[in-house]
Amino acid sequence: MKTFDINKLVRKNVRAMESYSSARDEFKDFESDLIFLDANENPFENGLNRYPDPKQKNLKKVLSELKDIRENQIILGNGSDELLDLLFRAFCEPNQDSVITLPPTYGMYSVLANLNAIENKEIVLQNDFEPNVDLILRATDETTKILFLCSPNNPTGNTFSEDKIEILLKNFSGLIVIDEAYIDFSSKESWLKKIDEFPNLIILQTLSKAYGLAGIRLGILYANPEIISVLDKIKPPYNINKMSQEKALERIENYDAVLQEIEVILSERKKMIVALNTIQFIEKIYNSDANFILIKVDNSKKRYDQLLKKGIVVRNRSGQELCENCLRITIGTENENQQLLETLKSL
Repeated sequence: MKTFDINKLVRKNVRAMESYSSARDEFKDFESDLIFLDANENPFENGLNRYPDPKQKNLKKVLSELKDIRENQIILGNGSDELLDLLFRAFCEPNQDSVITLPPTYGMYSVLANLNAIENKEIVLQNDFEPNVDLILRATDETTKILFLCSPNNPTGNTFSEDKIEILLKNFSGLIVIDEAYIDFSSKESWLKKIDEFPNLIILQTLSKAYGLAGIRLGILYANPEIISVLDKIKPPYNINKMSQEKALERIENYDAVLQEIEVILSERKKMIVALNTIQFIEKIYNSDANFILIKVDNSKKRYDQLLKKGIVVRNRSGQELCENCLRITIGTENENQQLLETLKSL
């Protein structure tokens, strides 16, 4: 494995800067029964008149216990998109550095690369939706700071080969971000188990999918403490509001309910795949480790429009590489899935 030196990856201006220190960073015990006159807050109590914990200590504590990982290996964001943007701003020099993405994949990697004036080297997945390791390593040079691996992948639904990811972790000279937004629906283990083995490994997870908290926009990034320290430097001081922290704690502490919902979704996914195989105009159903199924149909625009007229919204992914005439269908409730199947049979 190549030697990992965080100082060679961090932008010079970020390396030299000091993080902003908010009132709640300087005085941390703000839950005590004291008179707080330090943060220019409204003094009249309404439950939300005080700033939230900028370090999200309670939330990180329960995540640390749930995931068996140290608290100094966690940073939280206003959705995974904020964390992705922090990675670009911390490690990629505008108009100079590059990243690698593997289309078809999550579109925000490309958007954020453009936003931050970073070259995006696109290495299209192979026909089996697996990474082309040789092409990725050949496309890497001294400017290539980050490789994004979405696994399970969106929109294809498959989990990448563990062997291929390990080869990349051992040979790629920059940071490797494994976006595990859908890992709770996969039969494969999270790469969190190897976070201490690979210092260049960054893992993204979210409460938007399996935890059913898309509305609070809370993403989680796990990495070695050196990486977390760099990101903490540039993170907005109060990026996770108080209500989001409380709702997230409530949901994680009721983890058994989350697991029950995951079981229902997986059961419905299995039934859906069997039923979709009976629909004549569906040409292929791709394997899925996520809470959605990618299907290839005879005419994606026609079928999308037909479903929309019946009040059912799916996602037409035909504009992405390797996804011609493909629709992405999220697994809904049992009743929603049944309505979809009945509508498909009637078209």
